[in-house]
Parts: sequence; C-alpha cells; structure tokens
Amino acid sequence: MTIRVVVADDQELVRSGFALILDVQPDIEVVAEVGDGAAAVEAVRRHRADVALLDIRMPRMDGIEACRAIGAEGVGQGGDGDGAGGRGGGCRVVMLTTFDSDAYVYEALHAGASGFLLKDVRRDDLVHAVRVVARGDSLLAPSVARRLVEQYTRPPAARAPRSDPRLGLLTGRERETLLLLARGLSNAEIAAELVVSDHTVKTHVGNVLAKLGLRDRVQAVICAYETGLIAAGDAPRGAAGPPAGGVSRPGASPA
Repeated sequence: MTIRVVVADDQELVRSGFALILDVQPDIEVVAEVGDGAAAVEAVRRHRADVALLDIRMPRMDGIEACRAIGAEGVGQGGDGDGAGGRGGGCRVVMLTTFDSDAYVYEALHAGASGFLLKDVRRDDLVHAVRVVARGDSLLAPSVARRLVEQYTRPPAARAPRSDPRLGLLTGRERETLLLLARGLSNAEIAAELVVSDHTVKTHVGNVLAKLGLRDRVQAVICAYETGLIAAGDAPRGAAGPPAGGVSRPGASPA
C-alpha cells in the first residue's frame, strides 16, 4: 500500500527537499507540497493523505493549528494503536521544526501529532518516521523523548497536582491496558501480561483512545502520567531491559 504524504513548509527549498527524499521511495507518494497550514489541511482533505509533514511556523495557519484542524475534522482518529495506521487510522501528523523548544513539543503532542522531528533529521530517519506513523505507531526524536522523560521524572512537588476524572470513564481492564501502554509494552506483550488475545488487546486500546479522546499511544502515555496512573520509575513487570514497543525512535528497529 502506498503512503500518501502532504509536505507543508513555507520555505520552498525545504519542502522540495523533503518531498524529493520521500518521493523516490517505492512505498511513498508525495501528493502535495504547500506553503501554509490552511493549504495543508485542504490538501489532506482533498488527497485523503495518510501522513502530513507540518512545519510549526507557517503563515495563515501554523503547523500546530493545522494539526488540530486535521484531527477536529475527523481526518485522523487513533486506530488500534499497534500497526493499524494507514488509511484505516486516518491522517497522521509529523511536526518538523528548527525550534527544539519545550513549548512546541508539548503543544504539538497535545494537538495530536504522532511524531516530532527537528529539521536536521537524517534522510533515512525522515523516511523511517513517515513509515512508522503511517502504520499507526508514534515517533519522537531522541531529544524530544528526553524532554518528556525529564518532565515526568521530576520530584512530585515540582509538578502540578494531578486529579483527572477521565480515568473514571475506563473499565478496570482498560485502566490496566493504559498502565501497560504507559510502561512501554507492545500489544503482544500486553496480551501476554493480561492473558488475553491480541484482538482483545486491540479492542481495549481502541476503547481507551476513544473514551479519553486520544489519538495514539504517545498521548496515552502522557495521559497516564498526567492522571497519576503511573509514576516515574515504574518499569514493565518481568522486563530485564528497556521497555519494548511504545514510542519508536529514529534509527531503532520498530517493535
């Protein structure tokens, strides 16, 4: 299946460069190159794009507002969270920027972005990012992932109090699923942990995303920390090494 991509950047040389890198891939087609966020939203709608690469700072409508608009229109809602992606999961957004700023990171993720990369990304990592988010997974540049870890590993007194009634929307099994997602487990590992089928896990993940209004696993992890469901230092049960699955990183093998 060909991945249809919209590239949006107000600098023509930048967007043309990204488009050239992507368009030579046998499984990727750049269906539109545009110079502002409003045009990007229209292009996603017109071409039924699978992935949109959005610069953050653009005229008329910036990339974060464009990301919100794409989600608000129902162009992209979270799929089953583990490889559904593509046209079944709607259009996914990867933010591209030269600004390595906390504010941009958090705004973009809360706007529904599935990936966030700096513009000095290597070409192989750019291609990898498009493929990862197209299949329904999420991707963060290492520096962005580090910022999120730092945010949620501060002492409790340094963070704002967390009290969120959204967890009351979930069944007990859905809360367990969200907790395991936040610990970095893949769907297959969650199935083994809960002693259920992969299909059942996909159903639980889909219910969690729908009930909490989340687009993907990145937002689910953020939600789990914000609501206090998981605390810094929690590790996957039975795991001797780093958590499997979860958020993909450039250069890493997908789970």
